[in-house]
Amino acid sequence: MLVNRTEIKVRFNEIDSMGILWHGHYIKYFEDGREGFGDEFDLGYYQVYEQGYMIPLIKVDCKFKRPILYGDKVIVETTYVDCRAAKIKFTYKIYNKDTEAVYATGSSEQVFLDKDKQLYLTLPSFFSRWKRNNNLL
Repeated sequence: MLVNRTEIKVRFNEIDSMGILWHGHYIKYFEDGREGFGDEFDLGYYQVYEQGYMIPLIKVDCKFKRPILYGDKVIVETTYVDCRAAKIKFTYKIYNKDTEAVYATGSSEQVFLDKDKQLYLTLPSFFSRWKRNNNLL
């Protein structure tokens, strides 16, 4: 299983008038987790683009469990979910660094587009190599 853990300290400009993290930032934190995963496992956006592809999101899901407060230190746990389709799937868990209380869980899916923005229906060769190198094929 490929898992990345990215630490984030909740910043003042991310909270709403009630003193809690604005709900849209949970999705941004998922993005931070995907970037951390890409850095750790050589699957970053620029690395994919250099291979001739873009990987736009087609689906994102978030289940809010409890509010995140200003100053909280959270961990975004991003787990790669293997599948046969030409997609990249992740699950997420956002939890408190100190107490491990879970704030949110979620998932996302991305597809491959070539540089002409055409949907790629088969696994790109670089992604097959990446999966093989990570013992996923």
